Amino acid sequence: MKQSIVHIALVVKDYDEAIAFYTKKLNFDLVEDTYQPEQDKRWVVVAPPGSVGTTILLARASKPEQETFIGDQAGGRVFLFLNTDDFWRDYNEMVSKGIEFVREPKEADYGMVAVFKDLYGNLWDLLQLNSEHLNF
Repeated sequence: MKQSIVHIALVVKDYDEAIAFYTKKLNFDLVEDTYQPEQDKRWVVVAPPGSVGTTILLARASKPEQETFIGDQAGGRVFLFLNTDDFWRDYNEMVSKGIEFVREPKEADYGMVAVFKDLYGNLWDLLQLNSEHLNF
């Protein structure tokens, strides 16, 4: 049997502001943006540049109970992990674009890591994993 996780849904307030953040601040690629008239929503998918794995589905909150999870999908824990081939290049670029880091860079046994917030407050790890922890 072969399976894989294709998308992770990230609840957002607004499609266009989320697209702008991910494409302009994090340099993600906009993979798809398709209007679905029968549901009055869009299918919006973004991915890090050069990524061949899991993508992020930007899912606009459509009910009041979903709105409460915007920016807090993991209860304040780091929710997503962005691995890079050059930690300092990406860290410095993100800082220059106004990305808020809530934990400064540190060297860990698995590689370099720093924690940043996305536009809604979800916590992410920016990582450069050591070769023994890398699986891509």
